[in-house]
Amino acid sequence: MATLAEQVQGERMARVALSMIAEPNDAATGHVLAHAGGVETLRLIESDDPVPGLARADALMWRERLAPRITPGLSGRVAETQGGGFGTLIPADKDWPTALKDLGDRAPYLLWTRGATSFLTTALSDRVTITGSRASTSYGDHVTGELAVGMADEERIVVSGGAYGVEGAAHRAALTAGGHTVAVLAGGLDRLYPAGHSDLLRQVGDVGLLVSELPPGTTPTRWRFMARNRLLAAMSGATVIPEAGVRSGSMTTVLSARELGRGIGAVPGPVTSAASSGPNELIRQGFATLITQPSDLIALLDADAPRRAVTLPEVGRDFGHRRPSPGTQGHSI
Repeated sequence: MATLAEQVQGERMARVALSMIAEPNDAATGHVLAHAGGVETLRLIESDDPVPGLARADALMWRERLAPRITPGLSGRVAETQGGGFGTLIPADKDWPTALKDLGDRAPYLLWTRGATSFLTTALSDRVTITGSRASTSYGDHVTGELAVGMADEERIVVSGGAYGVEGAAHRAALTAGGHTVAVLAGGLDRLYPAGHSDLLRQVGDVGLLVSELPPGTTPTRWRFMARNRLLAAMSGATVIPEAGVRSGSMTTVLSARELGRGIGAVPGPVTSAASSGPNELIRQGFATLITQPSDLIALLDADAPRRAVTLPEVGRDFGHRRPSPGTQGHSI
């Protein structure tokens, strides 16, 4: 019986297959892919040959994790993606965002897209990520809207995750102002999440860009949201938090941005508001630049001074969550 590597056609289809086999943010898969390419990575999963860059025990665990996901119908699923309603980007494509190289072995295997992929080719300083609380207050929504409109006025691109609260407010404001916006999703582009934002996300796909590293049919999980947040950080020159709790999931985006040396901004809020506790603490500890108006955010994006990248645990003591091993996560698609 032919192996999956023998059934796929070229690097793009091999990476499509990998996106169906391996969870995102898998450093072992990313390492092998970067050194061997997509077709060879598929072959190595199904063989007993030594794996470049992995010790024998690590290679064994890697295969035990991925090989069971190569099911008899997988090659058919890969073929069905050709000519579908979504595009794909791989590193060889001109619209591939070069900023993702900064993720190293944790870079996505490919990106599924719907919309204007040219938004990903602009300078890093042309894109800003706005993320934060899903249970935002009227204050948070207002400030988020003001920042997004200010970015639209300056022809900067607003990147966010499409969720309720701050993220939805960012997308809406950018669209209303006639600006550009990108939504990075934690599931397949055919399963828009949350369902209450389906119309909003369709509009983003129509006039902006929808992006996911997960194939059609994939449902979001907590791990996939956590993994997605590194893309939100990597795709932009800066990440700004208008509102979020200290332990909010959006703080993982801050951790990734800090790790990558990207700019971090935070909007101060009332000390009595739990929704402002995260930004206030980021400012207090000196992890973020204080943002009160769009011009502050423009200055952060355009800052020439190099930004110091720190390790995840340094910031993780106070914000967000430690990154779990992908090997401990569920792999349902």
